[in-house]
Amino acid sequence: MALESRPDDSSEQMLARNRLLLNFTDLSNFNDDPIPLIVRGDGCEVIDVAGRRYIDGISGLFCSNLGHGFGAEVGAAAQRQLSELVFAPNWSLTHPSAVRLAERLTTIAAPLGMERLFLTSGGGESVEAAWKIVRQWHIANGQPQRTKAIARNLAYHGTSLGALSFTGLDDCREPFMPLPIPVSFVSNTNAYRHPQGDDEARFTKALLNEVHETILREGPDQVAMLIAEPIQNSGGAFVPPRGYWPGLRALCDRYGILLVADETISAFGRVGEWFASTRFDAKPDIITFAKGATAGHAPVGGVLVNERVAEPFGSGQVTYMHGLTFGGHPLTTAIALTVLDIYEREEVFENVRSLEPFLDSRLQQLRGNPLVGDVRGAGFFWAVELVKDRETHETFDDDEAQWLLKSELSGHMDELGLLCRLDDRGDPVIQISPPLVSDEATLDRIVSILGEATDRAHRSWSRIRSRSAKTAAVRKRASATKSQPIPA
Repeated sequence: MALESRPDDSSEQMLARNRLLLNFTDLSNFNDDPIPLIVRGDGCEVIDVAGRRYIDGISGLFCSNLGHGFGAEVGAAAQRQLSELVFAPNWSLTHPSAVRLAERLTTIAAPLGMERLFLTSGGGESVEAAWKIVRQWHIANGQPQRTKAIARNLAYHGTSLGALSFTGLDDCREPFMPLPIPVSFVSNTNAYRHPQGDDEARFTKALLNEVHETILREGPDQVAMLIAEPIQNSGGAFVPPRGYWPGLRALCDRYGILLVADETISAFGRVGEWFASTRFDAKPDIITFAKGATAGHAPVGGVLVNERVAEPFGSGQVTYMHGLTFGGHPLTTAIALTVLDIYEREEVFENVRSLEPFLDSRLQQLRGNPLVGDVRGAGFFWAVELVKDRETHETFDDDEAQWLLKSELSGHMDELGLLCRLDDRGDPVIQISPPLVSDEATLDRIVSILGEATDRAHRSWSRIRSRSAKTAAVRKRASATKSQPIPA
């Protein structure tokens, strides 16, 4: 088929339109507008093909924790590795950078009891790999009937068919049903939308009671795994209440279930710690990770397991029946080791911890806008939920949310120079997750743009509601006039 181009298209734009499929992207959105082409990064900013600068307020996709300022150093490490060894698989042999990364990460995660590492190429692969570990572990312990899992509403854990089973988003799941793993979904930790959300102790109790009831309903000897993010991303940075993760640990111990913390987003400093499980007193059996392990410089992921889970595999009792060609690639593991060095040398996580109160305080000021219903998050991981009525928490319907996020706010963010996430996988939210090296001035600029964009959106929404009210009044008067008796 011949490529069709428009007179104003660059060759890259023409090829993007005609040859590239994009993740979760409605390509009809670009029938008239160009597909954004990002060509360069500079610190906490990215530059498009037209030379316009944007603050990278979502760290690429929760990946670019170091922004765009360490590429030369990381590139030099990549060059050194490739000059020594281009590739070796982790199948019945291994290589030095994989060994060093395993030692480094199990040492970092030792306070959480993690003892062994399996390497993957990304977060979804890590979740898939974790499930296979869970299944084989239960079989090794004489419980092959444990084939079910529990996950949370709106959670996103990946799109391969196994990982998709745990993803609580109907639009992602429905085209691929039936999915291979039977999963029951329980409430996430969205206090803003929960009847008990204003009372932390009652909220925690209600959430844990629901999990307990789900275990009993599905069969305590049938459930193999409970998977959750320390802070749930999809839906908008749902932070757990006090006692929630210890409560999950107690329930899993009581019924012989393995507890998995999906830290694909929250690990490597996003909330100021190596792993967010530390911050929220989680004691998982398994941790999955990706993204920040290389700060976006290369694709890598992994599964960390504690001593209890590692034992049948490490002793040789069980052969782990899973493998990935590029899992633990020499290039990506060498890059990961360099990035871990930079995190420590530059005191990146300390930067997050020191600036979190400032970012929190600035974001809370957005509550002055009537559209802002809730502001929540931790570290450099935040969401602003938008509502029609702040007193009642009334949300926007689907059409209104599409207008607000895609027609209104998207244009303002583009004009004002901020890349963020306008998310409708639940109630509409604006998500920000800036590079962990952001300074106070950058964070202030991000929040100022959010304030200006939401103020503009509120003015537009007020005009729409005013016009709607006038139209309704006119129709009501017209209807009343028609109902009047005709004078004799």
